Amino acid sequence: MTAPILAVIGGGQLARMMAPAAARLGIQLRVLVEAADGSAAQVLQDAPVGAAKDETAVTALVRDAAALTFEHEHVDDEMLVALRTRGLSVQPSPEALIHAQDKIVMRRRLTELGVPCPRWLALAASPAAARAELDQFIAESEQNEAVVKTSRGGYDGKGVRVVASASDVADWIDAAAVGGPPLLVEEKVPFSRELAVLVVRNPSGESVTYDVVESIQRDGVCSEVIAPAPNLAPEIREQAGQIATTIADGLHVTGVLAVEMFEAPAHGGDTRLLVNELAMRPHNSGHWTIDGAATSQFEQHVRAVLDLPLGPTRPRTPWTVMVNVLGSQLDELTDVLPRVLRECPDARVELYGKQIRPGRKLGHVNVTGVDLVRVREQANRAAAILRGEE
Repeated sequence: MTAPILAVIGGGQLARMMAPAAARLGIQLRVLVEAADGSAAQVLQDAPVGAAKDETAVTALVRDAAALTFEHEHVDDEMLVALRTRGLSVQPSPEALIHAQDKIVMRRRLTELGVPCPRWLALAASPAAARAELDQFIAESEQNEAVVKTSRGGYDGKGVRVVASASDVADWIDAAAVGGPPLLVEEKVPFSRELAVLVVRNPSGESVTYDVVESIQRDGVCSEVIAPAPNLAPEIREQAGQIATTIADGLHVTGVLAVEMFEAPAHGGDTRLLVNELAMRPHNSGHWTIDGAATSQFEQHVRAVLDLPLGPTRPRTPWTVMVNVLGSQLDELTDVLPRVLRECPDARVELYGKQIRPGRKLGHVNVTGVDLVRVREQANRAAAILRGEE
């Protein structure tokens, strides 16, 4: 039997975690990695080295492939359209992916779909006009501050600044005027917590949704995820799922879509949900599904982009907590594996094979159970040991 080939652009930890799911289904994963020692290259035989926007490298990657998908959004749209014209299944499509690549395009489309978003404005290209627009936007804000984002290229807190005046982002405004990414300004939302919902769709239109989770950030990077989100009102849980499904259907997404939201107080004491960011690929907020759900987000993504039937999303256990290992004081994380596995026996440790750098996502820990307090303690303790903090 010849295994179908799924080509993936991007060789980081997300592609690495797709590998076991693909192998179980008898699917060959071929991943375009940035370096021969990259995270995915360490666990895959078929891992050619090349840049995501290198047409020659990508053309070789997709030879004889059943479909092409991505572990990041930093790809060339025109190249994807050309590949699809030649008969390749590109999932998600370039028309959908643009909404995860360009924040201004995303905001416009979500607003058209009636999806609740923070108040926003695309700043003018002219530096003088952009400064005036931004200062006016801030003046009209209840917070006397605003959030400015580069429309393209930002991730994990990069490309985002909280500003009190246009002078705080003068360098970005000047850069946008000479070919840099256009800028988006949004209200600074006084949220009570951040939530996330995963929706999965295949090209046939089948879709499944995971339960709402709480995402806890540190320095703009996801630090901890609690599944399901505790103490969430049933009507808010239902609304979050409906918002995510509306987006997935409205953008014709295929594969995994992660919808990040703010849970924020509204006037009159009510609660409102506002969509913050989108990702069209497996996402950090869904790593808990590896150990906590009937079907992991990685298997769902593989199934979806190959137009296979999707799996159940029901939880395996009342609670799952995922904690990221963000940087470490150790020389090698594996040096403390004996201690972690002995002292935190419920911890499922997943290391990404990356060189240690401050704040870098080096791995994560999942713990499942019936007692949320104990589950969180175990997950955070295991991650702390791996960071060299205990």
